[in-house]
Amino acid sequence: MVSTKLIGKKPARLRQMTRAAVHGFIQAIAASNPEPESELDYSTPYTLLVAVVLSAQATDVSVNRVTRTLFAEASGPEAMARLGVDGVARHIRSIGLWQAKARNVVALSRQLLEKHGGAVPSDREALEALPGVGRKTANVVLNVAFGQDTMAVDTHIFRLGNRTGIAPGTTTRAVEDGLVKRIPPDMLRHAHHWLILHGRYVCKARKPECWRCVAESWCLYRDKTPAPPD
Repeated sequence: MVSTKLIGKKPARLRQMTRAAVHGFIQAIAASNPEPESELDYSTPYTLLVAVVLSAQATDVSVNRVTRTLFAEASGPEAMARLGVDGVARHIRSIGLWQAKARNVVALSRQLLEKHGGAVPSDREALEALPGVGRKTANVVLNVAFGQDTMAVDTHIFRLGNRTGIAPGTTTRAVEDGLVKRIPPDMLRHAHHWLILHGRYVCKARKPECWRCVAESWCLYRDKTPAPPD
């Protein structure tokens, strides 16, 4: 998970894309995947919430592996609360921070039962009041489960915001606010997934694959990676 505190200075001399360029960039990466979906496995707002909480500092693949057995045993807050911390931990030991995550999953399940009748709330304040739920997690749930135009900034989107010039910022919130302001409103809901998937599979952290980037002509990154030799 990216810290919401100061992460570092903006890359030297990095220009910010114009709004027209932002539009072109988003349209380009959207063209190949018009209806993007989360790569986390879930079936309800509740299982989505749990999966996103578990995904902090873990890959979607690793989370899907553990939730396959976890959700088979407990797919709702009542069953999860009955399972208890040790029961949840038994399923998720292979992912990072599993001890804290087990406590949070059980605590948020109990809080959903006590304060929300077992339902996942659709407003930010109530979501962020749940154990283990911060702004990024709330944004994912609001976007995916409830269709709201939110922008969850993970490590991929933070990197893209700064590397490409689409929305430079020294904090996740600054990048989030920049993206929300600059991405066309009719594209904002899906932009979260377009950017994550682009960062995960093309604009990679260590070596971006610029030669196969469909949005390369709008990107302001100066050290673009050339195509590998045949």
